[in-house]
Amino acid sequence: MADFQAIHSVGSSVVKYLRNAYPATLPTCDFALLSSGEMAEDKDLPTTLSLYLYRLAINEHLRNRGAAGLSPEARGPLSLDLHFLLTAWAKTASEEQVILAWALRQLHAVPVLDVSSLSPEGGWDAGDVVHLIPAEISNEDMMRIWDAVTPSYRLSFPYVARVVRIDPEAGEEARPVVATRLAFTEREARP
Repeated sequence: MADFQAIHSVGSSVVKYLRNAYPATLPTCDFALLSSGEMAEDKDLPTTLSLYLYRLAINEHLRNRGAAGLSPEARGPLSLDLHFLLTAWAKTASEEQVILAWALRQLHAVPVLDVSSLSPEGGWDAGDVVHLIPAEISNEDMMRIWDAVTPSYRLSFPYVARVVRIDPEAGEEARPVVATRLAFTEREARP
């Protein structure tokens, strides 16, 4: 399990992995983790492969699962799925398609990020892993994402990074007292 910086850590780790694995024989390419503001800017990017986090969701299978070894009252981790859009930005169809196809092949070959490939700012534990899974979204949903940002549609592929588990804040294990019961009785006076 990790801390609240894990979300950024996953995105930057995927970008770093792709940047380091990119062969020199392919067209020159930049790699970027883009924010919503950067996606909405109407700027002319050089040949770039970008990763954009467009959605966060609670993992439906681990929603109410506690952490192993903790008391039932202890809060379990927040289990999230991160929905990314991998996008090729290029001047020619050939470059765009070759770069995106290469990235898809790389993520197909290495679909699991472990603590050795995740950036350390996430506070990862030794057993933490994140799976990169191709996502299924409809054409309509894809177009809605692109309609929300200024640039015109670009060749893109959706991925889900599953499961990013964020630890609760360290603190007291017990729940705070919200009510107490007091009983008062009259005692007889002693002579």
